[in-house]
Amino acid sequence: MFVLGIDSSTQSTKAVVADAETGRIVAEGKAHHPAGTEVDPWAWWTAAQEAVAHAAAGAPGKIEAVSVAGQQHGMVALDGAGNPVRDALLWNDTRSAPQARALIDAHGAATLAERTGLVPVASFTLTKLAWLAQNEPHHADRVDRVLLPHDWLTWLFAGRPERACTDRGDASGTGYYAPATGRWLPDLLREAMGGRTPRLPDVLGPAESAGRASGFAPLEGALLGAGTGDNMAGALGIGAGPGDVVVSLGTSGTAFAVADHPCADPSGLVAGFCDATGRYLPLVCTLNAARVLSGTASMLGTDLAGLDRLALEAAPGAGGLSLLPYLEGERTPDLPDATGTLTGLRGTNMTPENLARAAVEGMLCGLADGVEALRAVGVEVRRVLLIGGASESAAVRAVAPSLFGVPVEIPEATEYVALGAAKQAAWAISGSTTPPDWELRSQPCPAANIYQGEAVRHTYRTAREQIHGF
Repeated sequence: MFVLGIDSSTQSTKAVVADAETGRIVAEGKAHHPAGTEVDPWAWWTAAQEAVAHAAAGAPGKIEAVSVAGQQHGMVALDGAGNPVRDALLWNDTRSAPQARALIDAHGAATLAERTGLVPVASFTLTKLAWLAQNEPHHADRVDRVLLPHDWLTWLFAGRPERACTDRGDASGTGYYAPATGRWLPDLLREAMGGRTPRLPDVLGPAESAGRASGFAPLEGALLGAGTGDNMAGALGIGAGPGDVVVSLGTSGTAFAVADHPCADPSGLVAGFCDATGRYLPLVCTLNAARVLSGTASMLGTDLAGLDRLALEAAPGAGGLSLLPYLEGERTPDLPDATGTLTGLRGTNMTPENLARAAVEGMLCGLADGVEALRAVGVEVRRVLLIGGASESAAVRAVAPSLFGVPVEIPEATEYVALGAAKQAAWAISGSTTPPDWELRSQPCPAANIYQGEAVRHTYRTAREQIHGF
């Protein structure tokens, strides 16, 4: 039996067909998305159809079930006819930072963390809806329902039924859902939208079905899983267990772990999400990850392989250079208007090798701080599982163990978000009370000098405090 998982990410849609028993991927498809921090949601639908059609054409048998994982937080506001009232605002759109601060001023960070698991930043859906109400009231007046990217695609695959659905994982990233009780918080949504009350999707359990695919031939009649957010699907796909912290280095950087109890961090560093299995997913997110490496490579007139070579020729600490890699503003720490800063420049260390090394160390230091924040809320950290495009970098693999201070393993390269969605689809069709147990294959990174890593992190932390005050 074969199942299909979809990862509708910031940059593209990936689709994988997997054997439902073993998780072995037998076919794949991919289609790109438009660039930008606001995108027409129909572009995601076009890309999803293209990627799925390509994957389904390579499948050795009928696809029995499908689930969609999507980028979290994106605001998909629909009118009464089910059409977007405007382009969706993505997770990395920071225009709603003033609305996030206003929500904290009105309610208090501790209260919001306790109620929603989150302290608002510009990433979350709630702040984007507040921005919409204040800046485009003519659009806000037309909003009949609000969905997230994965909800939108699942709803379209289901043939646009009267009721839309989501799951607790993606719902927990909106800012108007209570992870501890599993309920929407319509009062917060109503306040953010200036008294307007758009409809919200039904929240399904991890293995519940959203119906069957209708109107798209390659999937016609296939069971639809609940779907989830991309980070939740990544954790499910990789099979994260106790003591595992997953660090994902994609467009954004994330550090997350599966937990048995909800998290409410009043500092806002850790987002208290739900996961895709009925448990919880405390998570730290940075806006700047792989793009730090690609941007630095471009500035140095080389490619990513060239950046690796340069970085590995420099000594740990990059001769005193430290890069605060806030190229697109930052979410953790909450610095939406920040820019990148290179500190420690001297005539003796201004070399391409040191700059390349500082880029790798700066990107990883931000995630190492995230792992420390997870420890502070009670997460056990025995090993780091490093995934995402930038985990393939030789320099990243060489530097990461010293900065994280625990063993680092690189799981076999695959599309873990799409694989997690496929695993959810297999779970939904199995009728089991637990998800499938698919084997994880990984390789350890070489051991590193932790004392050198502590020195690098100290320099990074000092630079951040000097520039930003904390």
